[in-house]
Amino acid sequence: MQAISSIPNHVAVVLDGNRRWAVSRGMKPWMGHAKGADKFSDFLDWCLDAGVPNVSAYVLSTENLKRSKREIKEIIKIFISKLNETMNSEKFQKYGLKVNFVGDLTKLPKTAVNLMKKMMKQTAKFTKRVLNILICYGGKYELINAFQKILNKAFKAGSIKISEKDVEKNLFVRTPVDLVIRTGGKSRLSNLMLWQTAYAEMYTTNTLWPDFSKRDFMKAIRFYNNSQKNFGL
Repeated sequence: MQAISSIPNHVAVVLDGNRRWAVSRGMKPWMGHAKGADKFSDFLDWCLDAGVPNVSAYVLSTENLKRSKREIKEIIKIFISKLNETMNSEKFQKYGLKVNFVGDLTKLPKTAVNLMKKMMKQTAKFTKRVLNILICYGGKYELINAFQKILNKAFKAGSIKISEKDVEKNLFVRTPVDLVIRTGGKSRLSNLMLWQTAYAEMYTTNTLWPDFSKRDFMKAIRFYNNSQKNFGL
């Protein structure tokens, strides 16, 4: 097996194919999301064991919120259940894992928001690894939010001048993405971290998210190793 010489500093994953996985088995769509939530626990373990310092998971996009009320309700129930299940996980202490929840959290039930705040407070002291959960999130929403913060500061200062550093300082997630992994056969970003993925390598697979394996993960890491990174030069 080919040796892994380089581990990406930041891996972002698009967990696509949960609904298709469920429908193909005659299940309700949200049963696929439940299976996908379990798979993400495995995926995070693989990332932590491999030494990936930063992981971002695209859990629920702003576009996903247009799905049926029943499906969104069930997804949120699964999300809350997972939060309760992992609230006191030894994983946080073992790996020094800090958890951030990123997106328009006002669109979520107070129960979920309170749990997210509790987990963020619980892990705020950790600095070795970072997990960003992107929920009710969109890359355009993040950029608009950043620009609004910059403009507010600029008006107070009486001078409007925007640099790349200004944008980066006002993003929800400031660390550039090195590798995007997308399951489910699609090869688009779908509004994922539009600024941070500017120079990211993108690995796509036809495997639906619930079927994604450690072998698939290692293929993605080897793909990253084999990709030439010249940042436009």
